[in-house]
Amino acid sequence: MSKKLKRRLHRIMIGAVCFVLCILMQNLFPGLNENLILIAYLATYFIVGNDVVKGAAAKMRRGQMFDEEFLMVIATVGAFFISEYPEAVAVMLFYQVGEWFQSYAVNKSRKSIRELMDIRPDYANVMRDGRVEAVDPQEVKKGEIIQIKPGERIPLDGVICKGNTSVDTMVLTGESMPRDLDAGDEVISGCINLSGVIEVTVTKEFGESTVTKILDLVENSASKKAETENFITKFARYYTPVVVVLATILAIVPSLITGAWAVWVYRALSFLVISCPCALVISVPLSFFGGIGAASRAGILVKGSNYLEALASTEIVVMDKTGTLTKGEFAVAHVEAVGCEKERLLFYAAYAERLSNHPISKCLMTSVSEISESAENSRVEEIAGHGVIAMYEGKEIAVGNEKLMRRQLKNNEWYEIGGGLQTGTICHVAYGDDYMGYILIEDQLKSDAKECIAGLKKEGVKRIVMLTGDREATASKVAGALGITEYHARLLPGDKVDRVEELFTGKKEQSKLMFVGDGMNDAPVLARADIGIAMGGLGSDAAIEAADIVIMTDEPAKIAQAMRISKKTLRIVKQNIVFAIGVKVLVLVLAALGMASMWAAVFADVGVAFLAILNAMRALKIK
Repeated sequence: MSKKLKRRLHRIMIGAVCFVLCILMQNLFPGLNENLILIAYLATYFIVGNDVVKGAAAKMRRGQMFDEEFLMVIATVGAFFISEYPEAVAVMLFYQVGEWFQSYAVNKSRKSIRELMDIRPDYANVMRDGRVEAVDPQEVKKGEIIQIKPGERIPLDGVICKGNTSVDTMVLTGESMPRDLDAGDEVISGCINLSGVIEVTVTKEFGESTVTKILDLVENSASKKAETENFITKFARYYTPVVVVLATILAIVPSLITGAWAVWVYRALSFLVISCPCALVISVPLSFFGGIGAASRAGILVKGSNYLEALASTEIVVMDKTGTLTKGEFAVAHVEAVGCEKERLLFYAAYAERLSNHPISKCLMTSVSEISESAENSRVEEIAGHGVIAMYEGKEIAVGNEKLMRRQLKNNEWYEIGGGLQTGTICHVAYGDDYMGYILIEDQLKSDAKECIAGLKKEGVKRIVMLTGDREATASKVAGALGITEYHARLLPGDKVDRVEELFTGKKEQSKLMFVGDGMNDAPVLARADIGIAMGGLGSDAAIEAADIVIMTDEPAKIAQAMRISKKTLRIVKQNIVFAIGVKVLVLVLAALGMASMWAAVFADVGVAFLAILNAMRALKIK
């Protein structure tokens, strides 16, 4: 609990004790001077509500008097004027109790996110002139080497140049399992080094690092309010003056007719207490703040409550294929051996490709357990646009496309076997004058891609569209495997924007269009969509900057999870609005009819706020 909250609580407790003493004094000593009783209640009133009175006075001087503090001061001062001293102090006391609870709830929700995102590094151990010195991370330059010991937070993005370790990425990605990293692997700032001492070459300065961008996202999320929040703010702005006017009419008009000024002024003051809009003003933003916190714990960073609200209205989801639904990594999908065993075919391919840095070459190398050391010295010729040729035991191994096979082989029987395939990348293999077979290499679906599509449909998404620059056959195969019925292939970045524009023209005005991507060429589409979601953990900086929501892991299934959090948050918001307005209208009518006292008004106001805030805090616990 903060010092400010503690001081406020102490003042409330002292005020409560004084209030009880005032009531005992008034009841145990009925002959006491009325002025003495008034002074005692006034002293208690200022102990409890001094800050409220000062705040209302300051706002009145600025012309901003129509708020809840103004209502409380008018109601309580009015109660003093009609000699309802206990009610006056009670209203201020319970109002302060409600305000303290609201502040406590807000601080708790903010603390939850602060703890979750407490990733700002305090120092970096940079290696300079043969020694290690601790400096501010902002002083470390790109290209310098930093040392990170077990238990320390990784201060800057970089690549491990020495050592191996496991890192805890949960605070960034929501993943509970540590990641094992070795020399050459990238590390992300904000994670915790768990085991070994590592040396990292810094690739991004502090201002451009992952930790800085995430902190900026969290800190700025409160500035982008949802439509519901803006409505409540505007509602309170007009609601308070209207309530004051109605209370004034209730106090004056019936009094002029009946002459019972004390009765009708008392009812009007009760009316003012009940009408205080604090339950709505605090519980609605608190609900959205809780929803953003729940999403953050799952590794989903939402840049504002307006985007969290929009998720619930999403009816069209447009998704990039590579890097979003697929891993963007090649793997051997099929091996068709003709002139030898499959293991031998893979060996030939890996042997020929062993010196290449091409992604397909690396994929072939991982499919073979061992290549002899003597192979390093043998000749390898790379033919641009065709493939590679290597010498092995006196014969040439040719690995490549159809053009290379036509060049190497005299007959075309190989084409009858492998040429009909149209999906993925086909690596034909020949040894000497003989065709050995082909290896089909494809981009792999992410493990939760199918779960993502099923989850989106379950959440009410009516149209899912996949866009890709890949070939028609490959797009068709991926779409079929995932259950996507609409897709567009062979698209350039500009074509993707055009397709999204076409989808905009066909959607309903109230529904939202979401685009999900990860690459730099997705940034224009992410910015154009109603909601842009970037697969941020491994995605490009440009995509993260352009997106409204960032998935810190590479798990598309979290998109449906974000929609579930959005819908649950909105349900809580609507429950609070209906409950708060419903109860207030009911008690307002009762107060106007003289069937609700100021005591009932106090409990109606504070009680409604208390229950609304408790309900709002449920958003923090959304799983």
